[in-house]
Amino acid sequence: METFGDVGDCVEAAIRCVGPQIVLALPLGIGKPVAIADEFWRRALREPGIDLTIITALTLSRPVGKSELERRFLGPLVERIFGDYAEPEYLRAARADDMPPNVRLIEFFVEPGSALGSGHRQQNVLCENYTHVAREIVARGVNVIAQLVAQRSEAGALKFSLGSNPDVTLDLLSMLHAERATGRKVVCMAQTHAEMPFMLGAAVVPPETFDLVLDEPRYQQRLFCPPNPALGNVDHAIGLHVSALIADGGTLQIGIGELGDAICNALLLRHQQNAAWRRALADVGAERHADVIDAVGGREAFREGLFASTEMLVDQMLDLWRAGILCRRVYDSLPLTRLIESGEIRQQGSDRFGPDILDALPRVGVSARLSAAEFADLQHHGVFRAECHYENGRIRAPDGQWIEADLLDGDSVLALKRSCLGRELRNGVVAEAGFLLGPQAFYAALRALPDSERREFNMRGVGWINQLYGEGQELRMLQRRRARFVNSTMMVTALGAAVSDGLDDGRVVSGVGGQYNFVAMAHALPGARSVICLRATRRDEGRLQSNIRWQYGHATIPRHLRDIVVTEYGIADLRGRTDAECIAALVAVADSRFQADLVHAARRAGKLSADFVIPDAARQNLPDRLASALASHQRASLFGEYPFGTDLNGDEIVLARALRHLRAATSTRPGRALAIAATIWRPPGTQALPLLRRLGLERPAGIRELALQRLVARSIARTR
Repeated sequence: METFGDVGDCVEAAIRCVGPQIVLALPLGIGKPVAIADEFWRRALREPGIDLTIITALTLSRPVGKSELERRFLGPLVERIFGDYAEPEYLRAARADDMPPNVRLIEFFVEPGSALGSGHRQQNVLCENYTHVAREIVARGVNVIAQLVAQRSEAGALKFSLGSNPDVTLDLLSMLHAERATGRKVVCMAQTHAEMPFMLGAAVVPPETFDLVLDEPRYQQRLFCPPNPALGNVDHAIGLHVSALIADGGTLQIGIGELGDAICNALLLRHQQNAAWRRALADVGAERHADVIDAVGGREAFREGLFASTEMLVDQMLDLWRAGILCRRVYDSLPLTRLIESGEIRQQGSDRFGPDILDALPRVGVSARLSAAEFADLQHHGVFRAECHYENGRIRAPDGQWIEADLLDGDSVLALKRSCLGRELRNGVVAEAGFLLGPQAFYAALRALPDSERREFNMRGVGWINQLYGEGQELRMLQRRRARFVNSTMMVTALGAAVSDGLDDGRVVSGVGGQYNFVAMAHALPGARSVICLRATRRDEGRLQSNIRWQYGHATIPRHLRDIVVTEYGIADLRGRTDAECIAALVAVADSRFQADLVHAARRAGKLSADFVIPDAARQNLPDRLASALASHQRASLFGEYPFGTDLNGDEIVLARALRHLRAATSTRPGRALAIAATIWRPPGTQALPLLRRLGLERPAGIRELALQRLVARSIARTR
């Protein structure tokens, strides 16, 4: 390992090693070492002889307003929250379709919608399941891996953590070990960052993992830290329905997006204010789905708690953990996991066990005569006391007595029970995740956790998190009992296919990511379910459209993997249903303004009988009814706009709400006409002046600014 204080010298050392043909792999999200990426980019610009391919995903950019009002609002906010965070230079060029001929950007996931206007990005999408990405990167000849890491010194020894992003990196390192053994030149680079949480478990790697390390504070810009989004009625209603589908004692996965905030808020309400949660659930009409709730989820507060096995660790997972919901621990030990699943070790807060555990171990695969590795595993997990020592088939007890490590010898077992046993399992985890992303306070909270608590959040490779097959398959299957894999989508067809990553003209909106992996796992795991969430409608160029479509020319999840679909209007259980039954279930959770069209299309295709009738209970699936159902619960502060807090101040919250209202109100031609008419509305009141000052509109200069001032003031008055 060679350490550098100058990024130019660090990158030069990498180029000397691998030559001018560079295939650079960067992790997604906040794990990108922007200083290193920018230096490779600048070298390629200066030297046409360098051929640079960058393979990555989710390159995060500072928010930019689409309208003048949004830009006025976002400018100071972005500066305050994101500080000196700078997106990689390659992203600006790719977005503008201005990539030099010797540089290529290949992405397997993008910020939703960010690549729709870029030919380069659309042409260089790598459409892969997340679990296949490492394989394809190796096949493309990756020779440089670079990552942002955390470092610290313990007892004089330097330690590194992959921090936010073990996801693909761990899988890559495993694959490239064999490649390097054949003489292939691959350089592993790290850039240290003081704000990167030092995550433990599988994320900790030895210093020799990295050939080149850039360790210089002047390159440490702020980590990308998106604030929590505002939640509305639709989000909260979806979260309510989903929270009733989560089985106590089970496993939780939540996909990327703001719906995760609403789901976690509803889970907290279910656990902490169960009676109020039940009333809200009834008011949004969930009792018409009582059968699926009783079969799949539940209505009680959590007693056993949940284990999280999820691609992205989100801020709200800490809230579930603090509330005692995320408390079901799993252990990287197949024998002990077998005992837990058989009920021989009862999980009641602390995972205590009795002396009989030694009698049970041979029944779950432990050798009658313990090996050194088996003893070490059991000791690590608390079965044997830390003071015990194994040597040549014997165990030395804390009192110095040597005992044969023979679990079939009665005298030895009695001696071990008397002198060597612990009392409860240790080193379990409540969550496993591939990467993490969230507000600045989330990173600070992780850094502030003592190791004993941070260790409960195990960051692992995506090959472990997102699939079952491979090493440890039985262990993963046992750990992920009663799993609920919850993900969001853009559209669902009436036959149950989900459209999550692209459009019917082939353009990619985001990426497949891990969604297919989790849906497939839900069908492979006994007792597991996939829950796909979507908003029932959307506005497209001012026109209201249903997100439940009769058909669509692209699918991320095929119809034969259909399972549970949730909208703000309810739950559609599609697993094992016929096509007609699926259509009927989805019509029942569609917006009522589009139900008749769906029924007509299905009848025309011969998929619904002529006498099909939309159920009366589903005929009022409308925003006004939903708002009415949630109104009293919002007054009781159960479903706030920012249930987990926000980086926005009070004025910015009011302004953000007003601007959202204005954008919606002017999305149609009649709405725009009314907005123009509103410019002659009465001057703003004194209450609005501080907010208008925040937008630079307290003293409008000219007709245009005057019109903007009046529009904003009107929206403030209507939403305040």
